[in-house]
Formats: sequence, C-alpha cells, structure tokens
Amino acid sequence: MKHIFAVTVLSLVVFFIQTNKGEAMNAHDFDFESIDGAPMAMENYTGKVVLLVNTASFCGFTPQYTALQSLWQNYRDRGLVVLGVPSNDFGGQEPHAESDIKDFCVTNFGVDFPMTTKQHVIGPNAHPLYKWIVNEAGEDSAPRWNFHKYLI
Repeated sequence: MKHIFAVTVLSLVVFFIQTNKGEAMNAHDFDFESIDGAPMAMENYTGKVVLLVNTASFCGFTPQYTALQSLWQNYRDRGLVVLGVPSNDFGGQEPHAESDIKDFCVTNFGVDFPMTTKQHVIGPNAHPLYKWIVNEAGEDSAPRWNFHKYLI
C-alpha cells in the first residue's frame, strides 16, 4: 500500500505553462467526450483541482476505483474533480465498450465521478491532452500503466 501511495504521489504533476507565443496554454484548453457521449470541456473545471486518472476495469489496480470514489465524495464540494479516462493501452485491460465500462464501475464501485469515453493515453494516437502533457513535461511524464494520475 505504501508503494502504491508513493507511486501515486510521485506521478502527480501540476500543469500551467506559457507557450512560446505568450498565449496561456493549460490543461483546460482541451475537450473530451463523456462516457455517455456528451461534450466534456476541460474549461468547465477551471478553478477546480482535477485528478486525471487513466483507468482500466481488468487491472490489478482496478480496486483504486474505491479510493477515487471516496476522494470524489469527500472533496467534490471543495472543488476536487476526479476525472476517469478509460484506456485499453496497457495490457488490453479495458477491452469493452463505454456502456459496459460504466456499468462495471457503477455496479462494482459505485462510481459517479465524471468519466470520458475510452481514450489512448500514450503513443501517436493519444488524446491531445496526454500528448500535451508529454510535450510539456517530457517523455518520463507519460503514463506507464493504468491508474496513472495527474493533478491539474
């Protein structure tokens, strides 16, 4: 448990940078689609702390959903948003469609924090936010497995 906590703490990254053009560029400039198919603009979370987590249903770390849901329940009224980003990039551990992913999370862990559609989080097909993170923070900042976390 100490190892998981240490890895989680070490993998948290806070992002806010200025581009070379002097324009503000930050994580709130990106959009997702919710797991239900609705638009999900990161700008809606401006002024909040976002814990961005790439998730998977069939991973040894999947029980982290319990702690993530607890964080969401305990701190959402104080401005914390837990944002789950399902991904099949690591070990094929999120193979199902969004409706199945949502059902699994709700049924097994009571998840009601926001989740996106399934996304690539590494490589050339990664979601633009994940590409931006790697571009700004370096290759070592890319997720190395499921349940990698960024604090925005």
